[in-house]
Amino acid sequence: MGSLKQMTVVCGFTVLFAASAQAEDWQVAKDEEGIKVSLSEVAGSKYKAYRGVTVIKAPLAKVQALQDDVAGACQWIHECKSQKLLKHEGDKSWTYTQFNAPFPVTDRDSILEITTIKEADGSLTRKLLEVPTYLPEEKGYVRVAQVEGFWKLVPKGADQTEVTYQVHTEPGGSVPSWLANKFVVDAPFNTLKALKARAE
Repeated sequence: MGSLKQMTVVCGFTVLFAASAQAEDWQVAKDEEGIKVSLSEVAGSKYKAYRGVTVIKAPLAKVQALQDDVAGACQWIHECKSQKLLKHEGDKSWTYTQFNAPFPVTDRDSILEITTIKEADGSLTRKLLEVPTYLPEEKGYVRVAQVEGFWKLVPKGADQTEVTYQVHTEPGGSVPSWLANKFVVDAPFNTLKALKARAE
């Protein structure tokens, strides 16, 4: 019985270490203007996950309001051409976004299911999940195949918010590696920089 208990503890630690090892597999790619962007390999994907973190000198409610304005948010999301709210139901919403892509790559579009979770400590998490078949495909666009990630807003005192933006994307179609490698740094950096400028 004792050895079984020991085994359970060992397994528990193994899982714990495996999870933290995976989470620590982030390499800093850019650290400028108070925004840190890190990248991580994703098993079975040729596209890296990205994570951007910054502290915005504005209360959480203001940052949240900028995100809640779905059409307006397109002005600070990297390479966003247009964005609209498709549906809102309880803590979930569905958005449709069209993105510019540099020549010769075809422009992309994306349908996200966003689940908003409010924590007891006042922080806010928005889970992002691509639902590519929610609408028929649009002519002239390649539908993004997969998005998994989140926004996390954590209040730091009365008038500061720590913002984390973490995403892994399978862009669909063919994307040259130079563009994919540039995108995973530019997307979080430019998005957070523009959001920061608006909120502050």
